[in-house]
Amino acid sequence: MKTNLSRTDATTRAALLSGVHYTIDLDITDADTFTSTTTVRFTSKAGETFFDLVADTFTATLDGAELPGRDMVLDAGTHELVVTATSAYNRTGEGLHKFTDPADGKDYLYTQFEPAYAMKVFACFDQPDIKATYSISVTAPERYVVVLNEQATRDGNTWSCEITYPLSTYLIAVCAGEYISVHDTYTDDRKEIELGLYARASLIEHMDADNLFAQTKHGFAYYHENFAVAYPFGKYDQIFCPEYNMGAMENVGAVTFRDEYIFTSEPTPHRVERRNDTILHEMAHMWFGDLVTMQWWDDLWLNESFATWAAATAQTEIGEYPNAWVTFAAIEKAWAYSQDQLPTTHPIAADAPDIETAEQNFDGITYAKGASVLKQLQAYVGRDEFFAGVREHFRNHAFANATFADLLGALETASGRDLSHWSEQWLRTTGVSRLTPEITDDSFTVVQESDVQRSHRVGVGLYSLVDGRVVRTHHTDIFIEGERTTVPEFAGVQHDLALVNDGDLTYCLMGLTDAHMAFVLEHMGDIEDPMARALCWSAAWEATRDGRLPAREFVRLVAAHAASEDQPAVQERVLNQALTAATLYVSPEWRGEAADLLNSALRGAEPAIIFDRVLARVPLDDASAQHFTSLLETSTNQDIRWLALTALIARGDLGVDAADSETDPTSEGALSRLRAKAVTDKRWAWEEITSKDHSNLELRYLMDGLTFNHEGLEGLSEEYFRIAPDLWDRLSNEMAQRTLEGIYPMWDISQDAVDAADRLLARTDLTAGLRRVLAEGRDRAARALRVQGVDRASGND
Repeated sequence: MKTNLSRTDATTRAALLSGVHYTIDLDITDADTFTSTTTVRFTSKAGETFFDLVADTFTATLDGAELPGRDMVLDAGTHELVVTATSAYNRTGEGLHKFTDPADGKDYLYTQFEPAYAMKVFACFDQPDIKATYSISVTAPERYVVVLNEQATRDGNTWSCEITYPLSTYLIAVCAGEYISVHDTYTDDRKEIELGLYARASLIEHMDADNLFAQTKHGFAYYHENFAVAYPFGKYDQIFCPEYNMGAMENVGAVTFRDEYIFTSEPTPHRVERRNDTILHEMAHMWFGDLVTMQWWDDLWLNESFATWAAATAQTEIGEYPNAWVTFAAIEKAWAYSQDQLPTTHPIAADAPDIETAEQNFDGITYAKGASVLKQLQAYVGRDEFFAGVREHFRNHAFANATFADLLGALETASGRDLSHWSEQWLRTTGVSRLTPEITDDSFTVVQESDVQRSHRVGVGLYSLVDGRVVRTHHTDIFIEGERTTVPEFAGVQHDLALVNDGDLTYCLMGLTDAHMAFVLEHMGDIEDPMARALCWSAAWEATRDGRLPAREFVRLVAAHAASEDQPAVQERVLNQALTAATLYVSPEWRGEAADLLNSALRGAEPAIIFDRVLARVPLDDASAQHFTSLLETSTNQDIRWLALTALIARGDLGVDAADSETDPTSEGALSRLRAKAVTDKRWAWEEITSKDHSNLELRYLMDGLTFNHEGLEGLSEEYFRIAPDLWDRLSNEMAQRTLEGIYPMWDISQDAVDAADRLLARTDLTAGLRRVLAEGRDRAARALRVQGVDRASGND
């Protein structure tokens, strides 16, 4: 069975086939299984190939003759393949997922096909460069609503639509069930677009439709103006789906989102900002990814990096989130820096020989590092020239497939610059450069520490403490070439702090001198500019992870200054980094003091909605336990109530029956009870995660409960390394990856655990996907062990 499609096989198949049209008849009237009958008409050269399908049972005919399997021998000419397949609904967010809401018993279904899960629903050639047209019909129970890529017409219980433009299989969508919807229209001089918002019935009262529609309209206005190509499809529906694996998916005309973006309790400001970012990210994909699609998954970064860059740019320029790049610097870049320092890092333009590799490349390199590099490229060639090149790219490859070389050519034409050297430096290499100032009484030099000496355009800023505020007094833009770049205009200039990536134009680890780090530790809260502060937070965190700054100093920094941080996304991120430092990076002998510091700093701090969420995961002292006990008597925020209950149960102040007594009939309540039980019975949770069948979201909550605190996990480290290969084989690639990452024994930071990982990695029979998960977990644990040693030594000075 060919489910892990290789690039070689895909290239061969694409050269053989053309003119593909799918007629898909999907029957979802059965409660437990669905049936698809797919008629594929196509033209072929003479040769041998196969169709893709994962199903419980199927029958197939080619030109009327029965096929025994998926392989086909084709004569030159036109052909008709007919496949009828039956499968059980999925519960892992892949293929066709079905969810029944415990709040009211209503059903909800949705598809998720990226990168190659369309084959789990209908027979197809499941690769991005075999675009096709489609006739789709869905027969559903009478009570269901069906949403398809284009406007569906209903005849009895059958809903149908036609897709007359070429579209890749991974962008097809079917959403069905007892969804409730609201509608609006966007109109400008380019196009009128029908808009829809869909959510399950138990959530619809919480949907802030006016705000969602307003942000959607702002996005269309922005992209129409800057892309200069009207939205290339018909209507635009946004469907909020239960038990969703990711943030969202850019299905043409039917974008699916995780329905945690319908806020049933007051969200943190960052969650609201993140939702807006996701709306704009998926909308950007309508042009970059859907209109112009990558040829193969090597260029996945083109889709995701571009959409990530476009969303932050749009947020900033629309104006609702003018500091979106500050959020990006604090959150996305931290993700990228961490990923890029793992032994499994890869170039932005990554080699993806097969689908399994592509699945694992949905990571911080593909999204955040790629977007960082595009931001730098825009700064290098100029904003107007960059957008001009993008517009040319859309015109050249509309409704077709393209490669990075195609985009680079368009950008070179628009900017008049040769970008080949730039692309080799930034897209074909791995790792992150460290830029650090080297300062003497009469010189200022930026030093680049890197295996690859990259070219950077950076801002260099000098800051000083003036009347109690740290403000920028000098700034210059420079190009860095090679290991050492002098800044003669700053020689001998007095200052308290130098930032060699001022404005965050480039992708680098920004180092501080020892004196400047000491200044930041004392004056972080006095730094006036939010981007400068974000860069200093980042520098302190990366120095902590690298063992240049003892972890206890980072905990002290956050305890002293987090409450004065006025950027909520930055505040939320540094608090969680401090939690990581306090539980993984400080020496075990100092963990009690770290917990005491965080208890004192977080308890009662405002905004409580941010600080209480982090405090709940700190080992509580008596005062914090009382804080949460009182909160349970007063708070109406159900998310916070569940975290408070879980924290008190983990501490032993409440029994698990307190979770059963909490009045919350929603699906989120059921999940939170699972987490609470996992906190109290780690062995039970382990068996549920590793041996039982659960939905993707149930597993997420079970794993959160298992690792909520580190008590009761004795012996499970050895068990992890024993069962990891079997677990990988039993689960789908995506669920195996999520599970083995989620339960990697980070509670056991010891040389014995690192050695156990090494022994397993020494086996020659591990698949590439499992090897990557293990290697990354092992590296994180080894880093924590190393950093603990640095922290312990600092306490002995």
